[in-house]
Amino acid sequence: MLTIKDLLQIKSIDGIKIIAGEQGIDNVVSIVNIMENPDAFDWLSSNELLLSTGYIFKDNEELQNKIIKELAEINCSGLCIKMHRYFDRIPQNMIDHANKYGLPLLALPFEYTLSKVIAIINEKASGRYDLLNRKTLDMHNALFRIALEGGGIDRISSELAETIGNPLLILDRDWNLLHYTEIRQNPVPLKSCLTLAKNRPVFTREFTESIPKNISQIKKSIKRIYHGKDQEIKCRVLPVAVANYIYGYIVVWQTVRELTEFDYIVLEQASTIMALDRIKAREIEEVKLKIRQDFFDDLLTGKITSSDSIQTLCDLHGLKSTYMYYCAVINIEPIELENLQDMVDRKYELDRIAKKCVDIVYDYANKAHGEITCFYRNNRIIILVGQNEHKPPTSVSEARQFATELRTTLQEKIKKTTFYMGIGRQYKTITSLHKSFSEAHEAIRLMQKFDRKGNVSHFDDYSVYHFLDSNIKDIELEDFFLKQLGTLYEHDHAFGTSFMSTLENYFAYNQNVSEAAKAMFIHRNTFIYRIDKIKELLNMDLKNSEELLQIQLALKIGKLLHKE
Repeated sequence: MLTIKDLLQIKSIDGIKIIAGEQGIDNVVSIVNIMENPDAFDWLSSNELLLSTGYIFKDNEELQNKIIKELAEINCSGLCIKMHRYFDRIPQNMIDHANKYGLPLLALPFEYTLSKVIAIINEKASGRYDLLNRKTLDMHNALFRIALEGGGIDRISSELAETIGNPLLILDRDWNLLHYTEIRQNPVPLKSCLTLAKNRPVFTREFTESIPKNISQIKKSIKRIYHGKDQEIKCRVLPVAVANYIYGYIVVWQTVRELTEFDYIVLEQASTIMALDRIKAREIEEVKLKIRQDFFDDLLTGKITSSDSIQTLCDLHGLKSTYMYYCAVINIEPIELENLQDMVDRKYELDRIAKKCVDIVYDYANKAHGEITCFYRNNRIIILVGQNEHKPPTSVSEARQFATELRTTLQEKIKKTTFYMGIGRQYKTITSLHKSFSEAHEAIRLMQKFDRKGNVSHFDDYSVYHFLDSNIKDIELEDFFLKQLGTLYEHDHAFGTSFMSTLENYFAYNQNVSEAAKAMFIHRNTFIYRIDKIKELLNMDLKNSEELLQIQLALKIGKLLHKE
């Protein structure tokens, strides 16, 4: 294999000298590249010798120091600067940093072109690739065999960690933990810095947001520093991707030893094999999900009527067929989606938010009076709350309190999103769950009709509205409203009075004049005057129970018809 020491002996590039970083003189040179872009660090590989004229860092001492440090951390072979183009001598700060990090810093005579040097070194280095290719082929076959035998990411991860001699983590595309492999020699155990809960985020947002969005196009690992508990941990991050679609990430916790060129090649091979495993797992999961979705769709539309069938299906999908159930539905309306023109981007973002909502619901599940089952369909989160039939039924106030607290939590954790939450009644048998689902939807529909944004409502809050809106034609509702309250409605619009709202508050506070006046921020006597005027306009005394019922119905019809 070709090393920096061998490079200094090549006669065809006579005059090349090592200026600093002699402790890295045995670094292996596997390939040569030109560096004239300060943002190219993510594209570099281990054992890569970088050639440069120095143009990009000639007037920037901070960048000079950063380049030395970054190349050393990537395990590049060294940096070779062509002299007398932009540098007559190499700056002392670069020499000091090269000595500090052990990165060979070389000076190339002016008469050599960079392309010629690349050709000479690559020719000398090519002989070592036969052995490297044989080793990587053996490793590829071993990993591929694990995948064919159904070993999954657990065995692939273990084999990979043992090969590269460092702990590693396997994450999904949203940076949630799928699997991790620790090794005994690790001086900084993963558990000492990270929360290793499966299907939960592992790294900080600052760390994940530092990863380029186009990492799948880079097709190699990149270096990032994880800052945790007064320590800086060097990590190598590699996408698990196919055709630029990211299925997840491999993160190497590089605390035991530096990675070699062989390690980097093995990582890239493992990434491909793991992507195939993820595709297979995803297809299996999609089949299971489809079966589960079909069951819930049939359950929530009342298509399952056989008691034997529902018993078997409930056991299969984690429901208790003997429990009492009620359904809550959350409509999520993210404001940010309005800015996304691409339908695929909108779907992905909506799925991401919906999954986060489901996680929050399960985190909050212990607050419910029963066992939670939660899933999503597009922009709807569906919550089934099951309660043992031997316990007292969940009251409307208990269901509403749970929903209100849950909605508050959702609002705190998911910004710029409007939540409508409807709750259906509780039913004694699971075969009636579709009624509760329909009622929850109806509560949301009426909330939206009345423009009550970001609210929680139980179906019982709107049962009268539902009856009126679903069973009586609009023209009949209009006739009834005008007959009962038309005079009052027209008077408000003609003279700017507030008799309609006064009447609403009168009934809302159970005909308690003092409380109703307080709610409207007016004097009690003013409120009494308005009520007397209303009696006069309607030609009613507001004491007859039949008249009161008709007026209250007319007020509700007015809301349905937006007569406000």
